[in-house]
Amino acid sequence: MSIDPLLARARGLWEELASVSVSFAPTGGVSVVVSPQSRMCPSGWVGVVVLGNSAIVTVPSEDMTETVRDALAKLPVGALAGAHSVRGVLPVARVLGPAALAYVSDDRFRPVVACGLTVEQVPGEHPDLRRLENVAGADDSDEAGLAEITSPAFVIREGGEVVAAAGYRSWPSRTAHVSVLTAPERRGRGLAQATGSGAVAHALAGGLLPQWRARVPASRRVALALGFRELGAQLSVELA
Repeated sequence: MSIDPLLARARGLWEELASVSVSFAPTGGVSVVVSPQSRMCPSGWVGVVVLGNSAIVTVPSEDMTETVRDALAKLPVGALAGAHSVRGVLPVARVLGPAALAYVSDDRFRPVVACGLTVEQVPGEHPDLRRLENVAGADDSDEAGLAEITSPAFVIREGGEVVAAAGYRSWPSRTAHVSVLTAPERRGRGLAQATGSGAVAHALAGGLLPQWRARVPASRRVALALGFRELGAQLSVELA
């Protein structure tokens, strides 16, 4: 059975991040494995990634495996990355997510040009990016992850100040994890689409797989406008 090439590349990334041998079952279902070094979630947590009709789950220790496997078997695959669903079958202390996972290929990418605005390319460590993060606040800046980018930054200035920026961090499996941040008072004007478009175009030109991970609806809408397809979701769970 053939598989969507974009889905196959996305699955390959998260199989590598699991840090042990595990695969998304081609016929659907969930695979639970022990991986103390999993990069799918914070250390000591349970990591869940659903892509298509399959999921992989990493647990930090052998003694959790049966509990987690039996609990998640009660849920349909589509509900495995839902915080409410997982809380209903496991003793959850804290969760991160869920976050939608979206990807785009070169032939589906829809570049965006900001009318009347110039998208400028600057080094990823440019101090003006730190000023934008201060304006946006800690919560939004942490969510965006602009401080972690390894690519150039694509920015829009108004009055000399950077009011929107995007870039990406190099992830395993030749993946570009996209980060976008806009000053709060400048949102809703398409600036995230314009700067994000620059970052995605740069990643695709380098043969990378752009990944857009988002929790808030506004960010998800930006990704969809650029041609991204939501293929699944990620959830991290700390058990009580």
